[in-house]
Amino acid sequence: MYLTMALLICLWISQTNLGVAADQGFQNALPGRNLVFPKDHGQHPDFQTEWWYFTGNVDSPGDSGAWGFQLTFFRRSMGAGINRGASAWAVRDVYPAHFAMSDITNKDFFHSQLISRAGPGLASSATDKLDVKIRDWKATMDGNTIQISAREGDYAFSFRLLSEKPLVLHGMAGFSRKSDAENQASYYYSFTRLKAEGTLTFKGTTHTVSGLAWMDHEFGSSVVLPSQSGWDWFSVQFDDGTELMVSRMRRKSGEAEKPFGTFVNKDGSIVDLEKQEIVISARNTWTSPHTGARYPSGWTLEIPSLNVELQIEPALKDQELAGGESFGVVYWEGAVAVTGMRNGRPVQGRGYVELTGYAGSLGGLL
Repeated sequence: MYLTMALLICLWISQTNLGVAADQGFQNALPGRNLVFPKDHGQHPDFQTEWWYFTGNVDSPGDSGAWGFQLTFFRRSMGAGINRGASAWAVRDVYPAHFAMSDITNKDFFHSQLISRAGPGLASSATDKLDVKIRDWKATMDGNTIQISAREGDYAFSFRLLSEKPLVLHGMAGFSRKSDAENQASYYYSFTRLKAEGTLTFKGTTHTVSGLAWMDHEFGSSVVLPSQSGWDWFSVQFDDGTELMVSRMRRKSGEAEKPFGTFVNKDGSIVDLEKQEIVISARNTWTSPHTGARYPSGWTLEIPSLNVELQIEPALKDQELAGGESFGVVYWEGAVAVTGMRNGRPVQGRGYVELTGYAGSLGGLL
């Protein structure tokens, strides 16, 4: 997912007393890299920051319940020059993670977080496949099937994810530029339509659920520019079998930079939207009772070249993840409902939105 909360968390990590400079000797994302799978599902130690992001919307027909979910794993390297053949207990990488669920039916929200150094039984990620775990939160891939699971007290889920489409390489064959700055980029791909089946436990009650999930994997060594404050990210899965990802950076001046994104047709072919006009307008705001941060809450999103006009509404207003003592970061990420028109016909769907930088500017910090 576009720069995501991984970078916020990594800011905290880089300020901890680990005794290693976190900004020296890493590679930058550059055009021309060929992503090869399943190897590139794994970690990339030559890049400072990496994240695996899972979001989705699922339902339980038996009790008419509807939920959104998020499970995100981050890897932050503490130094490119560290001897990676050293002891398994050497501090090379740090892994934060977030786990959240939205009870859309009852308007309730839960979130939790973990952070661990890499090490046996603590946290790890493979270099040749998708196999990342922190404590008992994990995501693994076997063939075409992804398994994700997490548990925290009376809240848990375990899902089997099977892609209904080929993976999508965003930007230039997976090279995703975030601004006009030469080195502000990442390698970025997604599974935009994953069939999700499994169980979900909310407040101690377990439900059998099914629906759709979305996976993002990004890696790079980019930064947020001093002139920027944060970003907005949108993912939509339409009922007609198409998907949309749109993202934009915001400047400290309040001006939004040019959005970019990808539209995925039903047959899996894509339309790169980098050079297309994308208009995002916030219709309302929501002020957090927890932090006082003020977020946009409800949007109109238009793409004239695709004859698309969408209305995007949060499934519930309060889906803010406040970092608390362990991370000290705050952002909003939650399930949304989507209605609108495409090519003169009604469309609808569900998705996820991520909003950063509204609880304090990130410019020049990352």
